[in-house]
Amino acid sequence: MSLLDRAEYVEQAYFFRCLCERLPQNMPLQELLEQLQDELLSTTKLPMALGFLLGELKHRGEISTGMKQLAHYFTPFQTYVIGEAENERGRFDMRVAFEILRYEAEYRAAGATRPGAFLYQFETLCRNRLRYEKGLDAMAGDPLYDQDWRNWLATVRRQVGIVDLADLIYVRSEHYAADRRRRFGQSDTQEPMLFGEKEGKIALANRRKDPLYLFAALQRHLGYPAVPRLKPADETPTLLPQMLRRMERLETRVKLLEDEQRGGIDLTKFYAAPGRPAPGGP
Repeated sequence: MSLLDRAEYVEQAYFFRCLCERLPQNMPLQELLEQLQDELLSTTKLPMALGFLLGELKHRGEISTGMKQLAHYFTPFQTYVIGEAENERGRFDMRVAFEILRYEAEYRAAGATRPGAFLYQFETLCRNRLRYEKGLDAMAGDPLYDQDWRNWLATVRRQVGIVDLADLIYVRSEHYAADRRRRFGQSDTQEPMLFGEKEGKIALANRRKDPLYLFAALQRHLGYPAVPRLKPADETPTLLPQMLRRMERLETRVKLLEDEQRGGIDLTKFYAAPGRPAPGGP
């Protein structure tokens, strides 16, 4: 697989954004794909890819299998994210998956860098509690990374959970190489440096801390994209009717207490006339 043209990523970002906006409208995914297939730019390959995904959705009930077969168009990481969202045993929401892929496509269209793409994808695994082994394997299949990056991703896969992520980034940064040259006159590593000076400084400052602090610092200072999170449901439309019902119940209770203080509750108004149902009855 090779990198796609910028127009493809622009259309992918539009496609995933429309899915995020229209899924809450309780529209079936099949109808959404059919609708978006006509909206997308026909000069790109995405409409043809959607036609194939639509067939997979009709026959298998999922689209991740179709994305896996279109490995020349969709990256393994995109396929992995959608596959985790379709997993019935998981708790990964499909709307969050589409939003993640939308931000990634926008970042690629704007000119993604390898450090930025890695940090975005790795933060996706961290925040959504996805499996690191399969996630890092999927990241290694991304055509954005060269062989040096793939070798390092294999190292991260072996050492994640054992070695701090900030340390892994720091020792492969220009800041680490410059520090070793300043102390010893030369760097003691022959490995290629994958991160710049600023990334190394931020990683050094966030050693032995929560990795989310590291991601937030890199986003603040270097403009790397942040991973979207599921927004809580807006309860405002249902809040007012609930408050009105509670007010009605409180008014009824207050009225009964006032009647009791005046000399007792008049139960005759609850009696039913012969041949008529009782008030409030069936």
